[in-house]
Amino acid sequence: MENNEQNFIQKHVVFFDRNKDGIIYPSETFQGFRAIGSGILLSSAAAVFINVAFSRKTRPGKSFSLHFPIEVKNIQMAKHGSDSGVYDTEGRFVASKFEEIFAKHAHTHPNALTSNELKTFVKSNREEKDYFGWLAGYLEWKVLYSLCKDKNGLLQKDTIRAAYDGSLFELMEKEKSSKKHANPPNSTI
Repeated sequence: MENNEQNFIQKHVVFFDRNKDGIIYPSETFQGFRAIGSGILLSSAAAVFINVAFSRKTRPGKSFSLHFPIEVKNIQMAKHGSDSGVYDTEGRFVASKFEEIFAKHAHTHPNALTSNELKTFVKSNREEKDYFGWLAGYLEWKVLYSLCKDKNGLLQKDTIRAAYDGSLFELMEKEKSSKKHANPPNSTI
């Protein structure tokens, strides 16, 4: 599937389809998290949690698989409750819901969220007794904040927008790669 044919939520996850076959296995989720600068522990936990939680939902009519594949073309079927509503049920971007995040929660800076504002935002999305949705929402925003906050502890609007459209992950990988090449490990002769 070409990038211009993908809906927003597909663009959000396709970075993790490391071999571009339309299926994301736990090993690819792990590799993707490592590529954006996550440590081994976070990358491992993400691979297990994400693939176990969303594999079955993206594979309607197919039998259970211990490989826990996620089908990119069906990722909108794995949309969890207690979320921001920025993706609709078909995986499209809802600009008004995105702007609402900042109108309602960005009190310190109009185009960024502080850690406390982010916590308030995540709590405001909670649906009654949707414990999985609470956990998923908390974890995805916590990881985004910890990886992407700026030097002032702010999660910028442009960064959040780029996370929604998936372009953030490519940028993070390029930045990590350029830092790695700029600071090669010491070699001994």
